[in-house]
Amino acid sequence: MSAPGQPHLRRTLTLWNLIFIGMVIIQPTAPMGIYGVISNTAHGHVVTTVLIAMVAMLFTAISYGRMARIYPSAGSAYTYVGREIHPALGYITGWSMVMDYLLNPLICTAFSAKAAMNIVPGLPFYAWLVVFAGFFTWVNLHGIRTSAKLNEVLCVVMVLVVVLFFAAVGNFLWHMHHDTGFFVRPFYEARNFKFDDIFAGTSVAVLTYIGFDAISTLSEEAENPRRNVLLATVLVCLIAGLLSGLEVYAAQLVWGSKPFPGDQVESAFAMVSQQVGGFLLFQVMNFTLLIANMGTAIASQLAAGRLLYGMGQGNAIPKSFFGAIEPRHRVPRNGIVVIGLFALVGAATLEYFSDRLGGSAYAVGAQALNFGAFIAFMGVNAASFTHYWWRGNDRRWSQFLVPVLGFVICGFIWAHLSRAAMMLGAVWMIAGIAYGAIRTRGFRADLVNFDLPPEDA
Repeated sequence: MSAPGQPHLRRTLTLWNLIFIGMVIIQPTAPMGIYGVISNTAHGHVVTTVLIAMVAMLFTAISYGRMARIYPSAGSAYTYVGREIHPALGYITGWSMVMDYLLNPLICTAFSAKAAMNIVPGLPFYAWLVVFAGFFTWVNLHGIRTSAKLNEVLCVVMVLVVVLFFAAVGNFLWHMHHDTGFFVRPFYEARNFKFDDIFAGTSVAVLTYIGFDAISTLSEEAENPRRNVLLATVLVCLIAGLLSGLEVYAAQLVWGSKPFPGDQVESAFAMVSQQVGGFLLFQVMNFTLLIANMGTAIASQLAAGRLLYGMGQGNAIPKSFFGAIEPRHRVPRNGIVVIGLFALVGAATLEYFSDRLGGSAYAVGAQALNFGAFIAFMGVNAASFTHYWWRGNDRRWSQFLVPVLGFVICGFIWAHLSRAAMMLGAVWMIAGIAYGAIRTRGFRADLVNFDLPPEDA
């Protein structure tokens, strides 16, 4: 626990701040980047997979919110599992989250640099990496309010572009002839509907929601965290699911179930935009995806810095470095800088190997996000089950059913990750367990301290 008089995080985030931050991490344009992959996998049933994934993630979102009521800590899943189940399992959960939180800003920084090259081609990729990694770090070093305000602006811009897309689709469909069942076909088209393909598409569609858990890492900076973190987590998951469902539904009405060319699958949503709004909307959509990734990079670096701070406070990683708060802006400066440097160096390394492996290294990095995320999701569901049902006095059916369903669904998705992602995740976890063993002399000493921080302003 922080000693009296030492700087600590300031409670300034309202419920709406938390919702905006969560929406920017997820992105109001979340399904657009993976739309083509899901469409080709599920044979056009993108909206079905997105809605199934939303139901699955809502169970875990409720578990996150419930645990934040008990432990309003920046450590998030790391603290929940460590306090409710076992400190060693809490450490392992935290270590898996670090992988997820490190990869997210890294991949977004790399994508932002690539997208910027299409707009200003004169500046090389590695120069753009320095610009974006430096900018993201600068924003997050200037305090939580600065990050929150910028996140709100980015979120509003993305929503406006989504509205523009809906208007263009509406105008396009107005001049089309619609046969019977036209508006139902995106949900179910008998000749292309196969359960195996739907589940395969759902495992990709889950990426639409990755990041909603980051809200819980801001518990120490949220007003009334025991109420607002639960509300924000569930609302962000629900809003993102419904908005994403509408976006892909509109796109499917335009494009149908026909497959996208393999070399253009990442630009699939922009291709749909061009069909309904011409080259101008195509360019606007490309620029919007750049803005979206910038917002995600800023918000995920913000959350990652808080996670490292929570683990530093718990003594899982060096407390004197990661558990310190910069007194002027009240931010965990060292963790934020480490994340920024990792994103810069990691994105440059990723680009180097991608050039030589035909882009496969980038794809593995994106899939590996799910490895750490779903270990944390399963851990939070297990912690919620333990606290509210196994040890609880008020055993309502929802306190059993919600975490059990969340755990099972997340476990199913995790088990179906690609082999390369599983191997990369295994290496990361082995390294973390080895570090823990060395730090505790073979786990003979306490690994983690889970004392909660003070809740004053």
